[in-house]
Amino acid sequence: MTQPSIGGRPLTPAPGIPTPELRVARFRGHARRLTWSALVLIVTAGAVGYFYGHLPPPFTNWMLLGAAAAIVLLLVLIPFLVWWGRVYTVTTRRVIARGGIGGGGTRELSHVRGYTIDMRRGPIQRMWGTGTLTLRNGIDEPLRLLDIPSAVLVHEVLVDQVEVNQILAHRELPLPGPATGTSGMMPPNPPPPLPPRPA
Repeated sequence: MTQPSIGGRPLTPAPGIPTPELRVARFRGHARRLTWSALVLIVTAGAVGYFYGHLPPPFTNWMLLGAAAAIVLLLVLIPFLVWWGRVYTVTTRRVIARGGIGGGGTRELSHVRGYTIDMRRGPIQRMWGTGTLTLRNGIDEPLRLLDIPSAVLVHEVLVDQVEVNQILAHRELPLPGPATGTSGMMPPNPPPPLPPRPA
């Protein structure tokens, strides 16, 4: 099982300091979906060991090995590669979902634009501490984080990231200028008057 590696609540940098993008968490879906693949691998290995050299004619050992290789490829290797290739990354600026074998498709959702987070947890997911998070910003297609471990913790981290990014976005907006200008800067204080010269 791949547990999310999550740091603490992000610190808000001082005004004017650039904020680099940092990785907050990286995780995959819960590995329990590979349970059936593991059982198929065990049963296939046991069947090959039991029937190898004891097949009735016209079957041969190479037929047995070929059938076992096809079963392992279709029911063990491909599901593992699909699971391994689907990676979710949370940074201080966005959520990135890479899916497919070889990380073919990539989707991103920015924290600063804001989004709602819906969490769905069935009875089995509650037992394992997992859940599915759906992120919606009202514009793009919803981004689903499927059956992720520590779903409640990931939910809290995403809420924190949206909050911090909203604060930073509003803080970087220019201040309203004075009535006579739009520079966004307050006029400097006038210098104090000079003391009168002695006669």
